[in-house]
Parts: sequence; structure tokens; C-alpha cells
Amino acid sequence: MSRPSWHISEVDGALTLARRLPARFDVSATAVIKGGAGLGKARIAHQVRQDMWRALQNLRGFAPVVQVTTQGEDLEITAGGTIAGRFPKSEVEARIAALLAEDHLQSRWVRFAQPRQRQEA
Repeated sequence: MSRPSWHISEVDGALTLARRLPARFDVSATAVIKGGAGLGKARIAHQVRQDMWRALQNLRGFAPVVQVTTQGEDLEITAGGTIAGRFPKSEVEARIAALLAEDHLQSRWVRFAQPRQRQEA
């Protein structure tokens, strides 16, 4: 079984991770990680995408998109994606916003995206 390809682009300091191109937000929500400017954007984007997929995998035609942008000392995360067909937009956006607001998930994302320390032998 081959691994699905994810498209990663970085334009003007904003990293975008998308399943399909062009990346489009039919639904979205935003969160800010205070003091997160030094974190790995791609690592954060993949973690957010995985958690969002787990929460919305039963939503027919859903293709996740995550955009991570540095805003001064903070990191702004916009998560959502494209959805083929009809869907309850406000309900889906509320579910994404609730996911982004979860403290334990944000803590895990931050731990995962910390710069790696080199160990000397």
C-alpha cells in the first residue's frame, strides 16, 4: 500500500499542507500558539491534519488543508479544507475550532514540533 502524497508549499512564510491542489478552504478555523514562532511548521501542520482527519473522517468528500504562519513571536494555524457536496458549514467549522482549542492537543503539537537537540557522543 503506497503512502498518499501531500502537497506542501511555502509562500511568504506561510506553509500550506494540502491533499489536493489547488488548496482551498471551504471551511476553516484559526488558532494561535503563543510563542510558537520557533516551532517546525511542517511538523505542526502534519499533527493538526492528523487530528482533524480523525475528527472529520466520516465527512464525505473531505480533503484537509492546514496553513501555518509566523505572526511575530506566535504561530497562527488555519485548519479546514475542501468538501465535495453539501455539508453543515457552521457545524463543521465549530468542530474544527473546538479541536484547535484543545489544550492537550496543542501541547502535543508543540512537543512534537520542538527543534531537535543534537546529542554528542
